[in-house]
Amino acid sequence: MTDKNSSFVISLDFELYWGVRDNRTIESYTNNLLGVRSVVPALLKLFKKYEIHTTWATVGFLFFDTHAELLEGLPNERPKYSNSNFSPYEYVNRIGSNEREDPFHYALSLIKLIANYPYQEIATHTFSHYYCLEKGQTIETFQEDLEAAKKAAKKYNLNLESLVFPRNQFNIQYIQVCKEMGIKAYRGNESSWLYTAKSQENESLARRAIRLIDAYLNISGHNSYPVNEILGDFPFNIPSSRFLRPYGTRLKLLEPLRLQRILSDMTYAAKKGQVYHLWWHPHNFGSYLNENLSFLQNILDHYLKLQDSYGMESLNMGELSQRLMKLSKLDVKNECLTSRI
Repeated sequence: MTDKNSSFVISLDFELYWGVRDNRTIESYTNNLLGVRSVVPALLKLFKKYEIHTTWATVGFLFFDTHAELLEGLPNERPKYSNSNFSPYEYVNRIGSNEREDPFHYALSLIKLIANYPYQEIATHTFSHYYCLEKGQTIETFQEDLEAAKKAAKKYNLNLESLVFPRNQFNIQYIQVCKEMGIKAYRGNESSWLYTAKSQENESLARRAIRLIDAYLNISGHNSYPVNEILGDFPFNIPSSRFLRPYGTRLKLLEPLRLQRILSDMTYAAKKGQVYHLWWHPHNFGSYLNENLSFLQNILDHYLKLQDSYGMESLNMGELSQRLMKLSKLDVKNECLTSRI
């Protein structure tokens, strides 16, 4: 990779019920959550076919085999959110004993499956689906959370070096902690005001509505990024370009617009030699799996055309950060303090 090459990055926020617990019931989202058991193998098969390099940003709770092990792995200092519903630590006592009994809160078998496929990076989505912009949490509890996440993964010889902030609540004040914990890259938000990180209290329906329109019509721009912009700071901010919204029957007539929005973004990035970063949650594909996979396959077919025409390359976040370190001649030993884990 040179600073003229384009890159196609995919990151997935792998969280199961831990990621939606504060705004959905299991009963209202059962099909999507159970569907993840089919989604993950299907995605891995597709990624292998197209040689797609992917980052799976995984909630730390999912790494445990049993409830007893999970309880042993909890951090001592935990966030004290003003809205207590944001904290999973009271709820954790109500989950099942293991993955077989409770497929909504455990995913070690899926994590092991992902780790056995080529080009797949296991990254962190924090330990507890931690909200970095909500009132009541602190930089100290964030650090304890990341330490717990890294410890849970290390048990399976997985070193977490990329991070995705839950609910995209990017907090610039926490980047130094990320550096100290061995994080080399994180997924920031699009540069448009539509995607500026906000707490849930400060989010507006109007902004959400415009983001929905932006998924079909170009309001915010292509949101791809020149490599030299990403090289500026460490850990590297590899920002989101587009959330891959799932298929839905209410808007199915607009599917061609949704697809064209993404394909035109990718083409722009390829021609300009920029980074294009697509993301979603596995549970987004839990309903209408075939329709969602078909849509994704159209995207991957287009990627192959761009690879052939412009040299676009599929890289996960970890691989891209390694390339960026070489380009910047960054001495990571000096930039990144040794992790405590």
